[in-house]
Amino acid sequence: MSSVLSTLAATRQPKSLPASLSAVRASARATPATVSDGVGVPTLHHTVVEFANLDHGATAPALVGVAEAAERILRTYGSVHRGAGYASRLTTSWFEEARSEVAHFVGLGKDSHVVFTRNTTDALALLAHVLPDNAQVFVFESAHHAALLPWPAERTTRLSVPSSPEAAIATVDAALSRFRATSDAPALVVITGACNVTGEIWPIGELAAVARSHGARSVVDAAQLAPHRVIDVAAWGVDYVAFSGHKMYAPYGAGVLAGRADWLDAADPYLPAGGASKRVTTDDVVWSEGPARHEGGTPNAVGAIALAAAAAKLRAHRHAIENHEHRVHGIIRDGLSALPGVQILHVLGSDEEPVDGVGVTTFTVDGYDPTLVAQVLADEHGIAVRDGRFCAHLLCDERLGKGATAVRASIGLATTVEHAHRLVAAVRALVERGPAFEYMHTPGIGWAPVGDERDLSEPRPW
Repeated sequence: MSSVLSTLAATRQPKSLPASLSAVRASARATPATVSDGVGVPTLHHTVVEFANLDHGATAPALVGVAEAAERILRTYGSVHRGAGYASRLTTSWFEEARSEVAHFVGLGKDSHVVFTRNTTDALALLAHVLPDNAQVFVFESAHHAALLPWPAERTTRLSVPSSPEAAIATVDAALSRFRATSDAPALVVITGACNVTGEIWPIGELAAVARSHGARSVVDAAQLAPHRVIDVAAWGVDYVAFSGHKMYAPYGAGVLAGRADWLDAADPYLPAGGASKRVTTDDVVWSEGPARHEGGTPNAVGAIALAAAAAKLRAHRHAIENHEHRVHGIIRDGLSALPGVQILHVLGSDEEPVDGVGVTTFTVDGYDPTLVAQVLADEHGIAVRDGRFCAHLLCDERLGKGATAVRASIGLATTVEHAHRLVAAVRALVERGPAFEYMHTPGIGWAPVGDERDLSEPRPW
């Protein structure tokens, strides 16, 4: 093994960080730790640096407490609602307690259900499945594809990308007014909690109030919001909320649709199977009631319980998390804004009048392909960002230009102040001097450093 990889192997676990750095982490941490804290990555400079995770908007590492909860579950894992043995009874109990924990996390009221799904995409697809046959859906073209695409095309009204919170509210009001002039059918307004491209928080309560004034319901895509801010269905006045465990530091394959029970209870099961069926005869099926109606098959109990563990951790540390992210995001936003040739993307606000948001900064660098920028940050500086169109193609077309891409830096609990300063310094170096190494572009693959001698392979984890 090369010296670089030997060093890398020695720094993969937080416990092997230098004592001084470990002490700083321990004394400074007021937020929950993640399992990826202190992971080392090799750079083209023949150094190993601490992995700077600025890609929380895509997925997030498990919290240490969540990983410990998952490990505990696995020791006594059994089938949910399908056994009399100790393991089954314990897993069933924890699974239903997880449902209650999630209901508390989102401020869910009475006559509501928490349905466990695979992720936000699955949760919104479930809501699309239970829509009344004549329901009309209103969704902004700026929505993530998971919130834009699952609805019946012939009964979906797409709203243009707004330029401000006020414009968003006025657009929904006008669209619903036109609809109500000719129809009293059910209606659903899809609200982005926090934009996955810019991090800007949408006026959720105001949009929900407009929907209610026209007799419409609302659903919040909270995938980007739930890990960072309070989710409160009752205070917002919304009817449904959807989010994923993997963005909430519980990457074990569970998501949630939480909200009003009536549409869920009236619809055919999302997954007709065992669990969703109460009784099956030769000529009839009686379907289960409540969340089980849409949780056919053996549920992902580990994922659901891990998600609940994450929800409890986030709720307990919410103030400290918001303070940490405000500080780190400010370093990135202010630092990048000061660099010549760096443009920061906005939807509802601007550089001069920013809108409150979670820790997402999406930017372009004049003269550089965003894919190359992301590769330089990774290979030369150990920084993970995302480049592309972020599953929001219509928004990117509107704000960046047809087919254009950008770089997204999204922070979370695995991001430190040093990581933020490192990103700003790395982009500054790129602007002032260009890449430190030569890169070659291969169509369909992307950019790669020429003559890269690093061995980045790893043994399979099984």
